[in-house]
Amino acid sequence: MSVIASNDGERLLDVGRGIELCCETFGDRSDPPLVLVMGLGMQMVHWPLPLIAQLVERGLYVIRFDNRDRGRSTHVAIRPPTPARLLTRRFGADQYTLEDMALDMVGLLDALELESVHLVGVSMGGMIAQTVAATRPKRVRSLTSIMSTTGSRRAGQPRPHLYPQLLKPAPRGREAYVAHMLALLTAIGAPGDALDTPEGRTLVGESYDRDPDPGGTARQLAAILASGNRTRRLEAIMAPTLVIHGEQDPLVAASGGRATAKAIPGARLMLVPDMGHGLPERLWPQVLDAVVEHVMGVERARRAQAPV
Repeated sequence: MSVIASNDGERLLDVGRGIELCCETFGDRSDPPLVLVMGLGMQMVHWPLPLIAQLVERGLYVIRFDNRDRGRSTHVAIRPPTPARLLTRRFGADQYTLEDMALDMVGLLDALELESVHLVGVSMGGMIAQTVAATRPKRVRSLTSIMSTTGSRRAGQPRPHLYPQLLKPAPRGREAYVAHMLALLTAIGAPGDALDTPEGRTLVGESYDRDPDPGGTARQLAAILASGNRTRRLEAIMAPTLVIHGEQDPLVAASGGRATAKAIPGARLMLVPDMGHGLPERLWPQVLDAVVEHVMGVERARRAQAPV
């Protein structure tokens, strides 16, 4: 399995409004830029290096980063919402939203001197990428929204049996945290996906070592809920869009992917029968082929339209 080293290692970049984002870049800067946006409570290290290596080998300049409140990026100094506030969706005036997280990413593009990019977001990362595409169309060449949704309460809702596990706070001790996260990731994955492996434990342990703060995930979840139904906003997206969703996703039901594709003009929907809420290595060939084909198709169209 091929791996790759980042060009400059981890860097903290000022993206404005008191936020710094930790990021890494991979590959040749002259290649089409692809930004990977991670989901709720996850860090950039959850984009595995072998996966990134495959994207670089196929001619892409890849950027991964920690969203605010996770990893080594800025953690916001507000109290995490209680389960009651999450359930009632009543938050304080200082609670940030998906739009704030989208502005963080626009600031990251500015700091990296990238005029426009291809966006690939998973779960909450898909929501952030959608928001950037809707509000900053000139910055987005293409959008790939994976296992994400529109914010409508009629689509993409978790299966009821997951709620107790989702609302349970992560424990503070390293071993307990690793066990908790592996159990959660197994619960939201497709049946049969083995996540409690040495590699899985190493990855989750690395994420704990980078950021043991349990409050950031709750604040990110509050950002999703505070943003409400974004269906109307998605109608403004002009970037060529690919929507990928697992038919077995128990966390964001497949109706979320369908609703996303329906809301975005011209979006193409790709449903994956044996996919849950995750990207195990067995799915990489199928998913990466679709993403690269989508991105390179847009690049060919851009070159054809460029003035001679």
